[in-house]
This record gives sequence, C-alpha cells and structure tokens, in this order.
Amino acid sequence: MLLAASLNAMAQDEIKLIVGTYTNGSSKGIYTFNFNQQTGETSPLDTLAVKNPSYLNVSSDGKMIYAVSENGDATAAINAISFNSTTGKMKLINSQLTKGEDPCYVEMNDNFLLTANYSGGSMSLFPLNLDGSLRPMAQQFKGTIGGPYSPNQDTPHIHCATFTPDGNYVLASDFSADRILKFEILGIDGIKPAGIAGTLKAGSGPRHIIFSNDSRFFYVMSELSGAVTAYIWNFGKPRKIQEIQSDSVEGHGGADIHFSIDGKYLYTSNRLKQDGISIFKVDKRSGRLTKIGYQLTGVHPRNFGITPNGKYLLCACRDDNKIQVFRINQTTGMLEDTHKDIAVDKPVCVKFYPFVMQPGFGDGQFRVMEKK
Repeated sequence: MLLAASLNAMAQDEIKLIVGTYTNGSSKGIYTFNFNQQTGETSPLDTLAVKNPSYLNVSSDGKMIYAVSENGDATAAINAISFNSTTGKMKLINSQLTKGEDPCYVEMNDNFLLTANYSGGSMSLFPLNLDGSLRPMAQQFKGTIGGPYSPNQDTPHIHCATFTPDGNYVLASDFSADRILKFEILGIDGIKPAGIAGTLKAGSGPRHIIFSNDSRFFYVMSELSGAVTAYIWNFGKPRKIQEIQSDSVEGHGGADIHFSIDGKYLYTSNRLKQDGISIFKVDKRSGRLTKIGYQLTGVHPRNFGITPNGKYLLCACRDDNKIQVFRINQTTGMLEDTHKDIAVDKPVCVKFYPFVMQPGFGDGQFRVMEKK
C-alpha cells in the first residue's frame, strides 16, 4: 500500500503546495496552490487567515493540516485545519494553546501531535481526536541551557521534535544545551524522557533533525555553528560519525535540512550571510557526507521542500517575499533556478501533498499505532 502511494505521488503531475507565512506584513496566513511537478508551474487555490502559521504539516491521509501560530505571548497556539486535497480548500476546526511561546515546529502520528516552542523552551504534546481535531495539551517537557553562545543560548529553546522511523522514540533538539533529547513513546498514552540521543559541539545550537531514507542514520542541522552532524541510529543507541560545515562564512543562520527523493544527496539552507543551499553527496553505506556544491538563493531561506518526483526544490525566502523554484539535476544533485518564483509575503514553510513515504518511513512521518 505504501509503495503504491509513493508511486502515485511520484507519477502525479498536479500536486498540492501548502505554504505557511508570517503575518506581520501583507500575508493573511496559509496559502494553497496547484503545483505541476513536471513543468514547475503554479496556480493559486485558497487562503486561510491564521496568525503567524510559520510551520505546518499535513496528515498522511491528506485530510488535515496542523499549523502553529508562532506568537511570542500567551496566545501561542496550534491549529487543526481540515484540508480538501482535491480542491485545496481549508477550514479551521479548532485550536489549542501551546503554553509555550513561539511554537515553530509541528509533527504528529495518528494518536498525538508535538509542537516545539522556541521561546517557551518546551515541547508540548496534544492528543488527537478521531476526527483529527486537537485535545488540550496533555504533556510538556522543558529544554535546558549550557551552551556558550550568548545571547542565543542564555535561555532554553526547543526547535524541533520528530518521530524516529522505528516508531519507538521522539527526538527533540535542545538548542541551548547543544544536545538531542530522546523520549520513549508509551503507546497511545504519550511519551517519557529516555536520555540523550546525541551531543554536539559547544555552541552548535541544534535546529532541525532528519533521518536518512533507509532509516539507518540521522542528521542534525545546527543554526549557530552552521554544521551538519551525522549519527548512526544503531537501534536507538546513536553514535556520532561526522560533523561537516554547511555554512562556511559564519553566518550563524543554519536552517533546514532534507534528502533528495533517491537519498543520494542532502540539502541544507543557510541564512544571514551568503544566503543559499549547501549540497552534499551521501555515502549510503557509511552515512558520511561530502560537500559538492552551493546554490545562492533569495534573502533569508528558511524551510524548503522537494517534490515527490524529485525534480524540483522549492525554497521559502522570507525576506524576498518569494518561493524560489529550483530544478534538481538528478544525476549531479546540483540546482538550477527556473525563475518561476511564487510571490508570497514572508513565506517560511512549504509542504506538498501527496508526499513520498520513504522505505522505513525515513522522513520521520512514522504512523503505525492504532487509535482508540
């Protein structure tokens, strides 16, 4: 079934593009588009007014969008939105307070949802109802400090939380303590702390985490050091195998990280100086990376996404008010600007539906548990 879904996503020309933004300018919130992953052409579909939906995710059945409201006060929230994956139409179902300021990441399985609350320095867990709506926050876990980079690491920050491919754990980036936290999943009842999955060089500021397509390795993009740190998963007992620079100009603005659909290449975005995307070749046997190229982008590249057929990389350039569409050379991994920019005010997150579920659910979207 998963193979059929993956092949369908890759073969389908028209897919849906969902875009999250900051709304302190002219943006209204979340935008949906038709995106032709053969031609790179885009056409608008719908707009939903949501405050600061800076990060979002789509359920595996395409019926729900979950988007944060990245507010720096007590109104910070997570929103459940119904999504018609045929028409692109959206409708707000309900919202719950994250009880942590500036939620900046969301991920879910069939039972519960997690938000990483950057300024709140916490990770919040929300049970999901059968209709996809959100219950109130059930658990919250705090980050710590200890990193030397001031002022960024003077207070706790959690930047992302992702499910591991085996479905047994959650990994969260403890930004200000330069480490990756591990939590054990307790069936449908929640999670509990399970130690440290990895430590990074002091002053790294770990930001985003991604697993390799075969689920054997995971990689951490650090914001402050601009480095990618690679670990072998080792059945839940991770071991560090490499650290390699993505940002080589000390911009201290490392952002997102994604694999090509075939797993041969890894891409990372860098901001604040020489904004662009680093391109790494992946040794699938050892998990080690070799930097092979760099593609300049618009100003302040944040999240980016790769189409299910592997032909295009779309990069949200926040301060240039556009999403750049790059063609991927699937032989070399290099990027070519198609100049088919999508005009959106302050775009910061791009997602596709349908998307490819990699073997072993290596994209972190692991969903096998039964609902109540």
